[in-house]
Amino acid sequence: MIDDGEDITMCEPLMVAEESPHYSELADLAFDLASKSNALASSLPEAMQTSLASTVRTMNCYYSNLIEGHDTHPISADRAMRGDLSADPEERNLQLEAVAHISVQKWIDEGGLTTHPVSPESIREIHQRFCADLPPELLVVANPETGASIEVVGGEYREHHVAVGQHVPVSPGAVPRFMTHLHKRYNVAGKVTAVLSAAYAHHRIAWVHPFIDMNGRVVRMVSHAMLQDSVRSQGLWSVSRGLARQVDQYKLQMARADEQRRGDRDGRGNLSEERLAGFARFFLKVSIDQVEFMSGLMKPKELQDRVMAWTLREMADRKLPKSADIVMRLTFASGEVERKEVEKVLGITDRGARKITKALVDAGALISDSPRAPLRLNFSPKLAHEWMPGLFPAE
Repeated sequence: MIDDGEDITMCEPLMVAEESPHYSELADLAFDLASKSNALASSLPEAMQTSLASTVRTMNCYYSNLIEGHDTHPISADRAMRGDLSADPEERNLQLEAVAHISVQKWIDEGGLTTHPVSPESIREIHQRFCADLPPELLVVANPETGASIEVVGGEYREHHVAVGQHVPVSPGAVPRFMTHLHKRYNVAGKVTAVLSAAYAHHRIAWVHPFIDMNGRVVRMVSHAMLQDSVRSQGLWSVSRGLARQVDQYKLQMARADEQRRGDRDGRGNLSEERLAGFARFFLKVSIDQVEFMSGLMKPKELQDRVMAWTLREMADRKLPKSADIVMRLTFASGEVERKEVEKVLGITDRGARKITKALVDAGALISDSPRAPLRLNFSPKLAHEWMPGLFPAE
């Protein structure tokens, strides 16, 4: 494998120095992000968090793939998760890509990573798991030098030189030592430093460009995992939504952070500290914006009003049975409701209660882990435009 002998200091600085004029603002943004993310998680019952995180995974998948030019609507992805695949080969492949993405993020959300998200082992496993469920057509790229087809092997570092816009990443043989160096620097303690590292690592992993393909999706999954650890995101919001909504600025800030150091006042490394600070500032502000957006959608009174307005409309159209609104109010109180409680409150038989709850499950409003498990609110993609307007575009 070709190794041009690049020194690991080529990717420095990996962090903005505390004595930098940019550090104070970045630290304040990191603290603000952690505070607001914790507040969002603390405001929601655990059962509601579980359901919301499931929908955010689908949303995150949609926006992360959209950045790469792959448009698979969350409703289409949700159908694919239930085995309802399109007959059109191209659309079906994108659905399978979405399923693979959602599955990996679910694995991350449920504690699948056993080492730090920036460890070479974690990054390679994320890539391997993502590629494992992709259709063969999406696992082939063109050789940047010859145009010949190259197979993408899950979890394997690239074996070819690449170029990303004006940036030429390190040689393939140098990738392992650079990835090890990133892990050593970003596997840090301290709340503020850990939050800032999520922003810095987002760019620097992409700068190394460890894989022949899928780097963008993998980097955003790593960021998701780092924020889950550092700001208690709990999978309740998605930085990818914000990055996709400002995709031109995102790509511009990423490209600027590739730039070389610009004089004695621009840090002490090979790359520009000012540009790294600029990207981190952008990343953190986007993250804060997304937490605020989700916090606004999940305000209890407003959310309940939207959910109940939908329920009453469905009842008026005879799509939901009588007393469905009472069941939804019961569920909303704590995010879930025991099935026996439905019978007790409504004063009806088990059969009657099951008829109502089944109608709500079929409509996508409620979900349960088993036929006997409690029912909880289901923030399904097909109801998102009614319950959580603006989460993603209508299909």
